[in-house]
Amino acid sequence: MNPLNLNRIIPAEGRFRIFRHAMPGSPSPHAALETDMKTLVLASSVAGAIALSTAATAETPELVVYTYDSFVSEWGPGPAVETAFEATCGCDLKFVGAGDGAALLARIKLEGARSDADVVLGLDTNLTAAAKDTGLFAPISVTAEYALPVEWQDEMFAPYDWGYFAFVHNADADAPTNFKALAESDAKIVIQDPRSSTPGLGLLMWVKAAYGDEAPAIWEDLSDNIVTVTKGWSEAYGLFLEGEADMVLSYTTSPAYHLIAEKDDTKAAAVFDEGHYMQVEVAGKLASSDQPELADQFLQFMVSDAFQSIIPTTNWMYPAVIPSDGLPQGFETLVSPEKSLLLPEEDAASVRDEALAEWLSALSQ
Repeated sequence: MNPLNLNRIIPAEGRFRIFRHAMPGSPSPHAALETDMKTLVLASSVAGAIALSTAATAETPELVVYTYDSFVSEWGPGPAVETAFEATCGCDLKFVGAGDGAALLARIKLEGARSDADVVLGLDTNLTAAAKDTGLFAPISVTAEYALPVEWQDEMFAPYDWGYFAFVHNADADAPTNFKALAESDAKIVIQDPRSSTPGLGLLMWVKAAYGDEAPAIWEDLSDNIVTVTKGWSEAYGLFLEGEADMVLSYTTSPAYHLIAEKDDTKAAAVFDEGHYMQVEVAGKLASSDQPELADQFLQFMVSDAFQSIIPTTNWMYPAVIPSDGLPQGFETLVSPEKSLLLPEEDAASVRDEALAEWLSALSQ
């Protein structure tokens, strides 16, 4: 038998590998074994590094916060809040944009207890009763000295900012002083859909709170003034800035952005003598959160100076707690409504469906 055709069995790292005897001029079996061993050592090193990296990642807790799109935009509060909180929490804060404010609750209802969210930030008092009815939110304990125009007592939600809805227009143009005058004018307006947008829903509550049973007639008269209805605030404000409308549903604080960020004093908020509806934006913790203590830490951080000082010049709203340095220069120029309107959350919940039906009926004619 030719020995060159024999196979040898050589042990290698607890396994048996079969090598054919080398032909003249080919690597020896020992060289092949050495190469194989080096490959195994290298593979083990790479696997170990990956395992260590994975373990390090697993040790860093992640907090997922659902919010509205403008909050997480590069010009919104999200990036600065993320940096500030991560500096204190030893965690990874992940913001997830979920459309506009009213769309947040719809998404949470759809996902239910399977949601990846730990915290929902961006609901308001028109939606809190409906949110509580889902049974998906857990009680919280947040302490703060709030600077809200209303007393705050809620075991499920904590406020982080507030403001008044208003129609913003070019300052050099005459503006109506109430809804009836607006309907009688030739002004073209852009508003948001109340089914997806908290400003849109706030407008429904505003008209209902101001006019009660007259609300359907107000909407019928306003229908000719409405250029379009957008899904969210950003789209509507963009159309106004592009000259597609004379006025846009926004906030009394919106002109502060133009004044402070752009050195532009050409925008103003129209003051309505019926009063202005107030919005208080809130955040809450989901009962299904797998990071309940971290969620509590974030909610308490939310009312701290580190968070609240970011709000005025990124979300362009009044902070729920006055920052230690006060409000930015320019906020003193904003209009202050003489009359505030705000339906209690229980009333808002019961009125919402009726107001929406009135709005849909008027705009479909």
